[in-house]
Amino acid sequence: MIERYVLDLQEVDEMQVAVVGGKGAHLGGLSRIEGIRVPGGFCVTTDAFRRIMAGAPSMDDRLDQLSRLNPDDREAIRTLSAQIRRTIEGIAIPGDLAAAITGALAQRGEQAAYAVRSSATAEDLPTASFAGQQDTYLNVVGPAAILQHVSRCWASLFTERAVTYRQRNGIDHRTVHMAVVVQHMVFPHAAGILFTADPVTGNRKVATVDAGFGLGEALVSGLVNPDVFTVRDGEGVAKAIAAKQRAVHALPAGGTQEVVIDSQRQEQPALTDAQVVRLVQIGRRIEAHFGRPQDVEWCLVDDGFQIVQSRPITTLFPVPETGDEENHVYVSVGHGQMMTDPMKPLGLSMWRLTAMVPMHEAGGRLFVDVTRRLASPASRAGLLDVLGRGDPLIRDALETVLDRDDFVPSLPDAGPGGPPPGGASASIETDPAIVTELIERSRVSIAALERGIRTKTGPALFDFLLEAFEEHKRVLSDPLSLQAIMAGMDATWWLNDKLQEWLGEKNAADTLTLSAPDNITSEMGLALLDVADVIRPQSEVVAFLQGVQHIEYAEEAAFLDELAKLAGGTEARDAIEAYLDRYGMRCVGEIDITRPRWRERPTTLVPVILDNVRNFEPGAAERRFEEGRQKAQKKEQDVLSRLRALPDGDRKADEAKRMIDRVRTFIGYREYPKYGIVSRYFVYKRALLEEAERLVGADVLPEKEDIFYLTFQELHDVVRSHQVDDQLIQQRKDAFRAYHALTPPRVLTSDGEAVTGAYRRDDVPAGALVGLAVSAGTIEGRARVVLDMAEADLEAGDILVTSFTDPSWSPLFVGIAGLVTEVGGLMTHGAVIAREYGLPAVVGVEQATRLIRDGQRIRVHGTDGYVEILA
Repeated sequence: MIERYVLDLQEVDEMQVAVVGGKGAHLGGLSRIEGIRVPGGFCVTTDAFRRIMAGAPSMDDRLDQLSRLNPDDREAIRTLSAQIRRTIEGIAIPGDLAAAITGALAQRGEQAAYAVRSSATAEDLPTASFAGQQDTYLNVVGPAAILQHVSRCWASLFTERAVTYRQRNGIDHRTVHMAVVVQHMVFPHAAGILFTADPVTGNRKVATVDAGFGLGEALVSGLVNPDVFTVRDGEGVAKAIAAKQRAVHALPAGGTQEVVIDSQRQEQPALTDAQVVRLVQIGRRIEAHFGRPQDVEWCLVDDGFQIVQSRPITTLFPVPETGDEENHVYVSVGHGQMMTDPMKPLGLSMWRLTAMVPMHEAGGRLFVDVTRRLASPASRAGLLDVLGRGDPLIRDALETVLDRDDFVPSLPDAGPGGPPPGGASASIETDPAIVTELIERSRVSIAALERGIRTKTGPALFDFLLEAFEEHKRVLSDPLSLQAIMAGMDATWWLNDKLQEWLGEKNAADTLTLSAPDNITSEMGLALLDVADVIRPQSEVVAFLQGVQHIEYAEEAAFLDELAKLAGGTEARDAIEAYLDRYGMRCVGEIDITRPRWRERPTTLVPVILDNVRNFEPGAAERRFEEGRQKAQKKEQDVLSRLRALPDGDRKADEAKRMIDRVRTFIGYREYPKYGIVSRYFVYKRALLEEAERLVGADVLPEKEDIFYLTFQELHDVVRSHQVDDQLIQQRKDAFRAYHALTPPRVLTSDGEAVTGAYRRDDVPAGALVGLAVSAGTIEGRARVVLDMAEADLEAGDILVTSFTDPSWSPLFVGIAGLVTEVGGLMTHGAVIAREYGLPAVVGVEQATRLIRDGQRIRVHGTDGYVEILA
């Protein structure tokens, strides 16, 4: 293959990132769009960079050293990356390579001024912009200076910030190469940045323009505040003109300098309104060409716009695809399920196949389209009520969208708007036997699934699973089960409302639900205390488990086998095994079938077991449950005696007693359907992984976990055809990694706007973090910010601060004094278990894990719904 060191911008397009880097490829693509002016120039290709790197002594060793460094070890990265840059800048450019560059300059004017710009192969990509990672040099004049700055651009692949960014994003330094763009310098009257979608809200219909005088460097470097113009549907809707005291101008002999702007001009707009609208039209053409919203750098020269860069805006949350032009409003499924992380394709498709409502995928998350229910006044009220009780921020976000009269059309009431509050549970008796029967129905159904699936393989397995999904949905929609869930929730809401009205007491039901029977999730937390009781006396076992925390076992099963070889190890293993038999299908993020279950990775439980060994005395589980039951009983007697002392007190006390009995009968069952779902999921998963092992054995797949990056239907096709698209799997892996950087919104519109919602409260102290009160009481203690359950290191009295808690986190709840989460509602799992254990809890605290630092003292106001940072 003949190496080409120089290519004209007109010769390249966006498909040639590997040859000319992201910036060069985009500039080539831009120069092909009709009516878009791009300063002329050429690219020094990645072949040239590879040639230089091959001539660098000991470069391989240094890259090996670099890849082994921790991304947080800034000093080591700074030192080693500086050495690499000096080495690259010190390499003499070979004669033929230098001649190719100076020859391209000679054709365009050797003494003209040029911009010399880095263009790495991992930049301006749809999933990672790498903005500002490498270097650009403006107004470079003369062949010798151009060659010197080309070397500097190559070296800038190893700036400290570029190296750290790659390490944090899991990108191998050897796979990224540097091209250099050499372009005619333009000397603009004004310059700036155009976003073809609002970079803050994500709204794709809104464009924003930042503008200043002179070169764009003044804005990029933060030297001046820009004028900001907002354009919607082709019309200017807002502008803020800044006092622009400085600008960056080019010097005649090369280089740039800061200049002070004449005081009369400082507050003049850098662009006219007409120019702003024209610029946005150009931006829309660029966006259409690249097929996604763009961040565009522009220059105004003699009343004409020249485009000097365009890259995808990578921070926008994607919009579900609908194939129509209608307005849609989507609500996040993850915020309701306490799992806002991205899911892998198999996880997404399995949840959709077993869900009770249609769902849409975007950014690795699921959303429900609520537009029709919002459009009809009858269903709207019910929807806002249900969602608002769960998460007030979702309700407020939906009301924000509804306040824009034109976005959601108003439809006549068509069909039922859902049962009125309390309606679903009106016909069900307060009878514990109902819960016993429902639990037995679920157990029988799962046992039948396990028996039926044993003999199924190949396409027959998929036919069986499609039928199993129908049974799955039938169990979920069992009217008696739904009535039992609603009975517990309605009675809770009734008690909180009435006892506040009659006794002036907030959230009284929180104490009344302590240690409610039949709560599978709170039982799971207490059962791990019993496991700790077996392990605590066995010093060899405890020492072994302390070592296990820091070891990566190739096979997790080996951990339990090793355990059995120790003194007291057999009893410890049997206790853990019994726990896994009952709860091993659970894990963090359990709605994603692809997540490793505790049964598959039992070492996940080791830190929690060790915390329990350290922080509790024997018999703690039974004591905790009994203490909670007695507190609830005492609270009941207190409430009823206070009610009887009121006017019409006997009637009020009788009604309250009826509702207390109802809460204690049904509230525990609220957690059971999820346990049933996750139990079924583990059965499906094991069967699909056995199928994957057969595919690996037949050389169809390199590893069995690759099936996680296929949808259920795609996997079905692979099993039938024994053919797989390796490129598709790699694309899905890259996309999944990129989705982690996105924050899913609670509410998303089809315009791409992420609507956050607000609490709108004025009863909270200044500086406090506002959230939703879900479990009464006030507690002060040390905040432990924990993002990964396996890394929890908790002591008695600690307050757990995390992004979300699904049922798998409840074993941690037995050892903490309070709870703060970023996501959650009154009836989500974390809230239910916090009340069960009597933990003061505030959920839905935006950015809690960033605003509260690990180790700070905080006070959690679980009755009033806010958190104070004390020190």
